[in-house]
Amino acid sequence: RGCRRLVLGLVGKLKRVLLWLLVVYVSIPVIIKLCPSIQAKLVFLNFVRLPYFIDLKRPLDQGLNHTHNFYLEPETGLKIGVWHTVPAQMWREAQGKQGDWYDSMLTSTHPLILYLHGNAGTRGGDHRVQLYKVLSSLGYHVVAFDYRGWGDSDGSPSEGGMTSDALFIYDWLKQRLDTKTPIYIWGHSLGTGVATNLVRRLCDRGSPPGALILESPFTNIREEAKSHPFSMVYRYLPGFDWIFLDAITANNIRFASDENVNHISCPVLILHAEDDSVVPFHLGKKLYNMASQSKSLSGHKVQFVPFSSSLAYKHKFIYRSPELPNILRYEHECCS
Repeated sequence: RGCRRLVLGLVGKLKRVLLWLLVVYVSIPVIIKLCPSIQAKLVFLNFVRLPYFIDLKRPLDQGLNHTHNFYLEPETGLKIGVWHTVPAQMWREAQGKQGDWYDSMLTSTHPLILYLHGNAGTRGGDHRVQLYKVLSSLGYHVVAFDYRGWGDSDGSPSEGGMTSDALFIYDWLKQRLDTKTPIYIWGHSLGTGVATNLVRRLCDRGSPPGALILESPFTNIREEAKSHPFSMVYRYLPGFDWIFLDAITANNIRFASDENVNHISCPVLILHAEDDSVVPFHLGKKLYNMASQSKSLSGHKVQFVPFSSSLAYKHKFIYRSPELPNILRYEHECCS
């Protein structure tokens, strides 16, 4: 009798847990449909600030002892935080220097990479910092910033705002660089959508960058959202597009890189790990196939570099590749 009571008790608890899971499962689509702004927050994840307790005013704390933190105003009353890391060979000279010195170094002949990070976290995220170090060691200036609504930048996130901030920073840099110094645009994950938006606008006005580098890119936000692991439990639910994807579109979020590549006219390099579970490899490959057939990219080098699953680079560790210096050197030589 005691065992039977125990079994019945466990069965009852299991039923209650399953009922609660069912309620949660059904509630999430209903809430998102009623409040589509929630879906926008899930796309941007700007409220997830990892690592916590980092002081973005002190890049030195992250091992960047040749990096200057400063703030710019893309719009009146709206400040965004920026880091400028000089090439590693300048690190000794950089010690104790202020903003004027860093500005003056932009006139050097070293090429510059404008880095556009993905969702969640800040410009001080660990994998981002590690990439800055790699690029700096290869002789690049690296400029990274937090879009409005991220990190210690003011404002609220939107696709239009992210693209405007990137364009503002690009123009600010262009005014300070030597006319012969190339700027390369590097986007990662969600930042690849910002990057193609930016480069499309630059090409439309007749001033393309030196090259566009896309790390772990997708075709457009709807296809990425449908492929994301978070959507797995709802992917085959009737009305998935109507409930989840239409909510993204309702927030004017498109990040249509597949359309943008038809308006881009500069060299394009795509880097993607086969074991990327956040932005599936097939989306990066699909974007490459579209870019390689684009009329606007005809005559420009379009390259796709895959990284084997055995390397375990996943979504954000391509910076660890010992081949990366050679890949970028070859890209730079082709663009020079």
